[in-house]
Amino acid sequence: MTRTDPGAPVVRERLVSRSLVLYALIGCSGVLLDYGLFLLLFNLAGLHEQLANAISTTAGITNNFVLNALLNFRKRDRILVRFLRFYAVGVAGIGLTFVLLQVFSGHLGVDPNLVKAGSLPVVLVFQYTINRKWSFG
Repeated sequence: MTRTDPGAPVVRERLVSRSLVLYALIGCSGVLLDYGLFLLLFNLAGLHEQLANAISTTAGITNNFVLNALLNFRKRDRILVRFLRFYAVGVAGIGLTFVLLQVFSGHLGVDPNLVKAGSLPVVLVFQYTINRKWSFG
């Protein structure tokens, strides 16, 4: 059994990192931008829903990338490469949500609203982990 130095400062590990919390808050701003822009483009501008969705999703992902690059991960080099990686992770998150909806709602009969809500923390941690190591590593 090892003893610790009684004079050493106590270091407590956080259950959730500051970076993850900031990532989630930035993600919320991207969701609000995505949804608000979608509503404007589809309902007011009359764009087709798929085109409106592509534009609004890209705006949300771009918002999240810029804020994460400046405020969270603080990386400003290789911006294009980092953005393309971040965008790919965003698309992977959409794919993961699709799979979760297909499995739990389509095959197991779980209410899609519950599946979508349950998928949010799963996708958040998935995307954060990949973006922290790959996009901003």
